[in-house]
Amino acid sequence: MSNRFKPKFNIKKGDAVVVIAGDDKDASKPRKVLEVYPDISKVLVEGVNIITKHTKPSAQNTKGGIIKKEAPIHISNIMLWDAKKGEKTKIKRSRETGKLVRISKKSGEAIK
Repeated sequence: MSNRFKPKFNIKKGDAVVVIAGDDKDASKPRKVLEVYPDISKVLVEGVNIITKHTKPSAQNTKGGIIKKEAPIHISNIMLWDAKKGEKTKIKRSRETGKLVRISKKSGEAIK
């Protein structure tokens, strides 16, 4: 994907988000974003979309076996968590002193 048409997302690594769709849907429990993949519009969220992966024995893992790990979910299935209001929120962007700042639409606070 070229940089010219690269999408911009309001979610960043380390943000608190809630899952609003899917098997792990829980709009009252904030979770942490571990990784953002803008090329495929997906996000890796802590404790969400757990998959089981079967691994062969290797030099690092001599036993092999079944490993449980998180898989990415689509970015449209999550919303940012507003800590001040204690609920999910949408984001608007504005420039303050030359920098783009993400602002919560519910509380009006800047998100760090």
